[in-house]
Amino acid sequence: MYLKTIQLRQFRNYQEQRVDFSAPKTILVGNNAQGKSNLLEAVELLATLRSHRNSRDRDLIKESELVGQITATVERQNGVSDLSITLRRNGRRSVALNSETLRRQLDFLGVLNAVEFSSLDLDLVRGGPEQRRHWLDTLLIQLEPIYAYILQQYNQVLRQRNAFLKRNLESASKNEAQELALWNVQLATTGSRVARRRSRAVERLAPIAQAWHSSISGSTEILEMKYAPNVPLEQNEPEQVQQAFLAKLETREVAEQHQGTTLVGPHRDEIELTINQTPARSYGSQGQQRTLVLALKLAELKLIEEVVGEAPLLLLDDVLAELDLNRQNQLLDAIQDRFQTLITTTHLGSFDSQWLKSSQILSVQAGRIFSPE
Repeated sequence: MYLKTIQLRQFRNYQEQRVDFSAPKTILVGNNAQGKSNLLEAVELLATLRSHRNSRDRDLIKESELVGQITATVERQNGVSDLSITLRRNGRRSVALNSETLRRQLDFLGVLNAVEFSSLDLDLVRGGPEQRRHWLDTLLIQLEPIYAYILQQYNQVLRQRNAFLKRNLESASKNEAQELALWNVQLATTGSRVARRRSRAVERLAPIAQAWHSSISGSTEILEMKYAPNVPLEQNEPEQVQQAFLAKLETREVAEQHQGTTLVGPHRDEIELTINQTPARSYGSQGQQRTLVLALKLAELKLIEEVVGEAPLLLLDDVLAELDLNRQNQLLDAIQDRFQTLITTTHLGSFDSQWLKSSQILSVQAGRIFSPE
């Protein structure tokens, strides 16, 4: 797949900006806080309808404007598509495909695929389980767009069940017990769908990440990646997982009613990352943690390519400066011309002459993008 053009209107610090991509690799060069990351964020929104910055829509719209918009043209093996996201400060966003507004945002997903790698991704290793769940969920949305709806359903049931628990702290009338039983069934049904899909994704991702990690580390370190669900998945049949879910809810019922919150479900899952049998977050140097994140990102690229049948875009947000020369070379060698790549940087020193020759180089300054003289 190839992103041919993108246009930003009142998005972040851009008033009106169009970019036409003319090479497999585009290097966006400029000082910090000029808008380089904002362009990559716009591409990420087109691919996943999410931002890794976890921003609210109103934060994405240029200050003092009411509406922002991202439009793009994407070329794939099966033809060319026009994508559009309209963001509203005081309302719901809308999406359009080939000029037709879509009733379900789910139908927008899967037209463009992209993997973003930024300095924030170090939190995949160092941060809490929530960061790893968010990362896996974003990947799953691209592998299987229906997952966005499944996750939304689960989160809605979870919110409603939590509201019920808060309202009925430590009370146990007959009616309330019956209502709780209904919420339990809904939570188990939607939660088991989330957990089973996450488990399958990690199963496919782990060996690819392990191979990349071995290659980058020179086979000196062994990466293990495991899904650690809050509800056991020994039996992976939907009905059995739901029964295990309900059984665990029963054991935590008193604690949940006392605390007024749901203690069972995939919102408490973990993706365990270990290097040489030691938890990655406490293992080795920052450089070794960067190696792990790099391996995970390269594995994401390969898995999306396998499942979708086309190479996704790669978005590199100022990460080359954070990698040593060996890891930089590993990454740049892996990319070659296989993935359309957008790279942000403050200087061009990390690239050899061959890379610079085969790349489109654009300057970014105060929300303006232009070709340098």
